[in-house]
Amino acid sequence: MQKYINKANILIEALPYIQKLAGKTVVIKYGGNAMIDDSLKEKVMEDITLLKYVGVNPIIVHGGGPDISEALSHYNIKSEFVNGLRVTDAKTMDIAQMVLVGKTNKAIVSSINVKGGNAIGICGIDGKLIECEKDMPIVNGEKVDIGFVGKITRINAHALNVLASDRYIPVVAPIGIGSDGQSYNINADTVAGAIAAALKAEKLMLLTDVPGIKESNESDEIIYEISQDKIFKMIEEGKICGGMIPKTLSCIEAIDAGVKRVHIIDGRIPHCILLEIFTDTGIGTMITA
Repeated sequence: MQKYINKANILIEALPYIQKLAGKTVVIKYGGNAMIDDSLKEKVMEDITLLKYVGVNPIIVHGGGPDISEALSHYNIKSEFVNGLRVTDAKTMDIAQMVLVGKTNKAIVSSINVKGGNAIGICGIDGKLIECEKDMPIVNGEKVDIGFVGKITRINAHALNVLASDRYIPVVAPIGIGSDGQSYNINADTVAGAIAAALKAEKLMLLTDVPGIKESNESDEIIYEISQDKIFKMIEEGKICGGMIPKTLSCIEAIDAGVKRVHIIDGRIPHCILLEIFTDTGIGTMITA
């Protein structure tokens, strides 16, 4: 009998969070090991489906770096990165779009639908969902041309609201569209942050392969709450580097735009989404203004 009582207590602990989030939008950036490990995939899909059934409106933005790298390797194309962004020439762009939209996106949609959800896969080209221009990151004080990498100029929030506020779960591939019709590859963390900002989402959650932001590269100590100023300082000091730079900057953009909570959580933990949203303690790093 006690095990059933414990289960009931877990549900009761979740009740105030379910009430608070009912009808609210939660943007989830899905990436890392949670996209590779079959067992973790299952649990993420279950978490997302459950959120929808209890009245939350999840919007999923997915990455696909490993799938793109594998496809590029097949064509003997070397992967290069600048400030955590993939250098994307014309051939790489074609492959990235093919993989993200044609393979990765539809696999996620199918997995959610198998769990009983109603997922719809889209990318930034559909309905001009993600409008962008060419991005030129600054390295050592100078702008660097890294090819067809997009800088977001506008999010079609109306289209996402129409889907998410109905029975559907939007699953967004991070491909944007320029004013000339050119497709652009965009960092998925950046897309998730921009979408959360445009929709004034209640939460933005980034699933990663790390427990959260650490005090240093050598430290195992997680920072459970951090301010924007501290993040900028850690980037300057090199404590936040590589792929964590666009990740944390997208979090700051979302906070500045009115997103109430931004969390970087460990996607390697089973049911990490539910543990973060529906428990008193939560996991990972929360970023605040």
